[in-house]
Amino acid sequence: MFSYLVIFNFLIFIFGLVIGSFLNCVIYRLALQNFSKKNLGGREKGESFLKGRSYCPQCRHQLTWRDLIPILGFFILKGKCRYCHQKISWQYPLVELFTAFIFLFFFIAHSTNYTMVYFLLISCFLIIIFVYDLKHYIIPDKVVYPAIGITFIYQLFRSLEFVNWSLFGIWNLEFGILKPILSATLASVFFLLIVLVSCGKWMGIGDIKLAFLMGLILGFPNILVALFLAFFLGAIIGLGLIISGRKTLKSEIPFGPFLITGTFIGLFCGGQIINWYLSFLI
Repeated sequence: MFSYLVIFNFLIFIFGLVIGSFLNCVIYRLALQNFSKKNLGGREKGESFLKGRSYCPQCRHQLTWRDLIPILGFFILKGKCRYCHQKISWQYPLVELFTAFIFLFFFIAHSTNYTMVYFLLISCFLIIIFVYDLKHYIIPDKVVYPAIGITFIYQLFRSLEFVNWSLFGIWNLEFGILKPILSATLASVFFLLIVLVSCGKWMGIGDIKLAFLMGLILGFPNILVALFLAFFLGAIIGLGLIISGRKTLKSEIPFGPFLITGTFIGLFCGGQIINWYLSFLI
């Protein structure tokens, strides 16, 4: 039994590496659709970001299966393209590795039910947003809107499991869809106020959409944990960048990666953090 679980977990990890490689492709091709060919050195902007052969971003040579082996391919090639010998970004192995660990965690935590499938899928959306905003300072609508739609459907389906039915239909929605919707609305309104007060200098419209998604995913009170950690980590790292001279007080720093980090922490251990905090108040 033990060996069976180890093998199955290993297969999930490998599957996560493969999906991570695909996410890297999506991130790059999504940028091609949003930016000029001149800025990115790629092909036509109309190229689909979900299908097509992979190629080197520098020389545009089509890659073979040997070049696309997750993690190992990067180190076998010593971090350089086999054909033009230009450096390959560390983004590629890091995204693959992170995706693999996320998949493994959710598989262990949720086994094989529909909740696991949802979290694996929504993790892909969050990873794309994290990297894309980090690189291009934009939260893409083509990613955040489908993620909101999928999460809404999941929360609606999940709420039906906890409905108390009566002769006249739904009688009590204590754990229903209203809680995540309310959390999403309050989180997005909070960011909207920041945008309005700062005239868009502190936050962007994309952060409002992402906050709504976070509220739908986490609900209350985990959304509070995620937002607190996002602002805390953002302040610490921002201060470090300023002290090191890499940024100034007027520099733009993408906030999406901090929000995504807070979301994952809220998913993994939001309840434990809240209980730990409340233990000091009791």
